[in-house]
Amino acid sequence: MSFHLNSRNILDTIEMIEKYRLDIRTVTMGISLLSCTRSTMEETCRAVHDRVVTQAARLVEVCESIEAELGIPIVNKRISVTPVALITAGVEGNPADVARALDKAAKEVGVNFIGGYSALVEKGATTSEKALIRSIPEALSETDVVCSSVNIATSRAGINMNAAAQMGRVIKEAAELTKDRSAIACAKLVVFANSVGDNPFMAGAYHGIEEPDAVVSVGVSGPGVVDRALGNLSGATLDQVAEEIKKAAFKITRAGQLVGDMASERLGVPFGIVDLSLAPTAEQGDSVAHILEHMGLDQVGTHGTTAALALLNDAVKKGGMMACSRVGGLSGSFIPVSEDKGMIDAVRSGSITMDKLEAMTAICSVGFDMIALPGETSAETIAGMIADEAAIGVMNHKTTAVRVIPVPGAGPGDEVNFGGLLGYAPIIPVNQVGNGEFIRRGGFIPAPVHGFRN
Repeated sequence: MSFHLNSRNILDTIEMIEKYRLDIRTVTMGISLLSCTRSTMEETCRAVHDRVVTQAARLVEVCESIEAELGIPIVNKRISVTPVALITAGVEGNPADVARALDKAAKEVGVNFIGGYSALVEKGATTSEKALIRSIPEALSETDVVCSSVNIATSRAGINMNAAAQMGRVIKEAAELTKDRSAIACAKLVVFANSVGDNPFMAGAYHGIEEPDAVVSVGVSGPGVVDRALGNLSGATLDQVAEEIKKAAFKITRAGQLVGDMASERLGVPFGIVDLSLAPTAEQGDSVAHILEHMGLDQVGTHGTTAALALLNDAVKKGGMMACSRVGGLSGSFIPVSEDKGMIDAVRSGSITMDKLEAMTAICSVGFDMIALPGETSAETIAGMIADEAAIGVMNHKTTAVRVIPVPGAGPGDEVNFGGLLGYAPIIPVNQVGNGEFIRRGGFIPAPVHGFRN
């Protein structure tokens, strides 16, 4: 009996890989840089480079050996580091030099992205954090694989509206500096509320100060596996749908934990977490939106979409947490417009709008993600989007984020291609009614009363 069950599990896994696009979306090594601060920026950059290259020297090699051994594709090998604004505190010079050192180190070890060019400013910014935020457009336009994030709000601290306003300007400047490359710098920049230090997914990954010197975490994928689970459920009730999603999430998470355990042992660093997030791609058969449509929606964006997403998000978490005791990161469902074929089609048809996307972000893992905006969208409008998403996160004690790309010279109806996993997207129309006076008020939106739990 045991042999029969094990054989069935093996065959199920093979089928998930070959037919339903099961993969491990990322194995991410978190590396602490707290020991890298030196008296000059040049020495600090050298220490950062050497630390990353030494710690991650075997990351890609080990991941490729696990791929070959298990037959499970590991799509990305990535690194996250301590928020750089902490490392450059008290060091004179341009923090973008550290971004260039990180870019060089990441390329030497062969990873796809390195995250952590970050600042945490929900209660205000230090001199170092202010300098890093000002340098983000330069850092992202002059590097290839460095990713940046800024946390501007928490449920405990409220929303730093000065930072929200500044990030609107930073995003516009980053877009302008890379306008000949579809404003690609903005695709590597996330503005968070309630960010977490163990997120393995880019562009928002950084290595939290509460983490050990080094750790390895796994981000699973598997929208195709969940979608397949719904294929035989014609006429089923929604609670039956939820049960099938839980079973599929259990299998996906088991695969992720196995890869994480193997990578941890072979790299000699602790195993961190499995992030359960369903991370789609723009390829057919790998769409979160299509899962919602297979529940019975004619197209994602119609009424009922947010309820369907709530069911999916909850079932994925329940199934995954039964499979692994070390669940973390964001762990839910991603709805990045440019990285999901169903979302792309819904924007093209007009079925989904910014307003509906905002409603969905109250449920999903993140927020406004990989959305291409008209180039004329103002910094104040983008700051308003950041504030709205932060408010959803702060009031609901969840992580929310904004990763939007105002594409210079583009307008609604145009399309932009970011390449690779970042996909492609139609430019979505944006409400152009002014909000400048509200944004210019600055200051802080206080934390909600239920944020003071003690």
